[in-house]
Amino acid sequence: MIISLRTKSFNPWNEIQNAQTSMDFAGAFGATAVFVGTMRDFNEGDQVTEMDLEYYPGMTEKELQRLCFEVTQDSPVLEVLVVHRVGKIYPGDDIVLVCVWSAHRAAAFDSCRSIMEILKHRAPFWKKERLIDRHRWVEKNTSG
Repeated sequence: MIISLRTKSFNPWNEIQNAQTSMDFAGAFGATAVFVGTMRDFNEGDQVTEMDLEYYPGMTEKELQRLCFEVTQDSPVLEVLVVHRVGKIYPGDDIVLVCVWSAHRAAAFDSCRSIMEILKHRAPFWKKERLIDRHRWVEKNTSG
């Protein structure tokens, strides 16, 4: 499992290619499922100009690792990659990449979706949005 938190923007497709290049089971996977989450410029009917995504270094990475393991422990998944932005983020920036490799598509699709949903609802991140006239903490995530 590869978990990486980033303070700077990243290219999800380069991250996938780099991960695949370093894998020692290149012939073993027949499916790669990918989710890329990008910051919108709106939330709850308001225009959002930027967001600060806060976390606890060390603890957040361990929790992401645990959550991914929880999803994949009984699944025939070969590898998981999660790259997540932290810090100041702007509309159009990629925030999260979840990529799952497995021999068959069902395990890859199911695990990718489950990891993304569990990250949205249980990962220890705190979001503070900057609106045109004020700041606000995000109290709930949008549903999948």
